[in-house]
Amino acid sequence: MEYLVILGGRESGVGAALLGKRKGFNVFVSDKGEISKKYKEVLLHNEISFEEYIHTESKILNANVVVKSPGIPDTVPLILKLKENSIPVISEIEFAAQFTDATIIGITGSNGKTTTTLLLHHILKNANFNVGIAGNIGDSFAKQVAQQSYDSFVLELSSFQLDGVKSFNSHIAILINITPDHLDRYEYDFDKYVEAKFKITKNQKETDYLIYDADDRAIINWLNKNKTKAKLVPFSIEKELEHGAYLKNNNIIININKEKFTMPISTLSLKGKHNTKNAMAATMAAQLLKARKQVVKESLENFEGAEHRLENVVKIKDVEYINDSKATNVNATYYALECMDKTTVWIVGGVDKGNDYNDLLPLVREKVKAIVCLGVDNSKIKETFGNVVDIIVETAGAEEAVKVCHKLAERGETVLLSPACASFDLFENYEDRGRQFKKAVRNL
Repeated sequence: MEYLVILGGRESGVGAALLGKRKGFNVFVSDKGEISKKYKEVLLHNEISFEEYIHTESKILNANVVVKSPGIPDTVPLILKLKENSIPVISEIEFAAQFTDATIIGITGSNGKTTTTLLLHHILKNANFNVGIAGNIGDSFAKQVAQQSYDSFVLELSSFQLDGVKSFNSHIAILINITPDHLDRYEYDFDKYVEAKFKITKNQKETDYLIYDADDRAIINWLNKNKTKAKLVPFSIEKELEHGAYLKNNNIIININKEKFTMPISTLSLKGKHNTKNAMAATMAAQLLKARKQVVKESLENFEGAEHRLENVVKIKDVEYINDSKATNVNATYYALECMDKTTVWIVGGVDKGNDYNDLLPLVREKVKAIVCLGVDNSKIKETFGNVVDIIVETAGAEEAVKVCHKLAERGETVLLSPACASFDLFENYEDRGRQFKKAVRNL
């Protein structure tokens, strides 16, 4: 019996454990931290052995194969030791893919991948596809492969998940954009981060498709220097394309499969330039999978969007409160500020991943009247925007930040939580940050 060791006892790790058990592996889960009650119960119920607060090397170095959580960097001593011993270390995505024949649509990018994944899943479900959604969303891919029988999967894939790819392949790969993010994991080398994203097309064949942003410099540079076997399907909002998706007279025009698809952007439920691109990418994937045009159009009109991504919370005394907690990098916040059409009180800050805020200066100058900081160290924010915004206030949590915004914002204005940073100093994760913000707003 093959011995499968799983490092990390959260969603992806426990999902891999369930699938491993089902496929006849001898499974052992090891987590250096605490395994939460929810996941511990699953492991106990399925009689899967585990340990927490420690990695026992003697148990781990006997493995035939190791599935590691995407959160564990390749550079930690234990992973280096496994590689020295020629023990394969793969991601949960890689592990699960070998046990399913489902058609896979993989979606990656620095920003917008959650929205595009949810939107494409929404379209395909409405078109009566037997389709699952996984990756960074909901139940893990491995758990669903173990327990469901979907014909296709829409997977949101981070660069960390793609790092562990050896033979995994998406029939349709979508690369939405590449902007500096998580550079702390890539030795502050943007090219290494770009390479990680392009692993999504590494195993694609001539019968597969790569949908990509033809306006994105990093993507175009890579494609000019490297080859992929996949058929290239570009989208653009800056230029007309013979093949792919583009904008003309405020209409999305898509020309693939010898079919033309046209839709006015005014009818899209999602607003903003970046969402027009997300809609183009999702629509082309749906068309390649032969979803009916009418269903695609209706789905684009009634889609509700992702929680914590430009989510309208509530209007209080004619002040709009918007939760964009999922904006964990500068580029995501750029999109959010670009969408603001009213004077804005902006909540920003958290754990800085090597942010350069200068790109935001023109938008902040034009739209932001006050900044409320939500981090332990806000010196870089104060330095960058001190000369542009008159009011900068530091706060110690969501509740205090919301109370300060309530005082600062006047009728007809907007309060925007769009932190441009990770959340691990004051919150568990961006969801926790978003929920605390919404709760504080509703308590006003």
